[in-house]
Amino acid sequence: MRDYISAVDDISKEPFVDKSRIGAIGASFGGYSVFYLAGMHENRFKTFISHCGVFNLESMYGTTEELFFADFDMGGSYFKVPKPKTYTEFNPINFVNNWDTPIMVIHNDKDYRVPISQGMEAFTAAKLKGIPARFLSFSDENHWVTKPQNGIMWQRAFFDWMGAYLK
Repeated sequence: MRDYISAVDDISKEPFVDKSRIGAIGASFGGYSVFYLAGMHENRFKTFISHCGVFNLESMYGTTEELFFADFDMGGSYFKVPKPKTYTEFNPINFVNNWDTPIMVIHNDKDYRVPISQGMEAFTAAKLKGIPARFLSFSDENHWVTKPQNGIMWQRAFFDWMGAYLK
């Protein structure tokens, strides 16, 4: 995350960058990064969009259909002793108290690698904190949006959100 912040700070020095209109957008690992950045960006971003990102590493561990990646990437289960530092230092949910920026969450019903509950948890956290939030989901899509009509809806919602928050 420090690399992302450093890159944003560096590019923000360019004369063609409007620092008042920067958003962070990501899918999959980028979606996880968006949830993490939302809790530590210190007003660098005006809005966020996360597509199929992991929000809570502990609940993700118990709901994914593929534990190999969870074990490999996170160092094992959250109940392992000692608890892998992934859960204590790199879990986006641990920084949700710092969320204060509008966020759009996109997550699909048939994403079994990163289950829809991850997106629902993030959306609910934003709403409970009183942060402007939108949740977009497609019941017939997985980790990607592949159907043409859904793609049009995805694009429309994406650009509407950006237009509303990056004025």
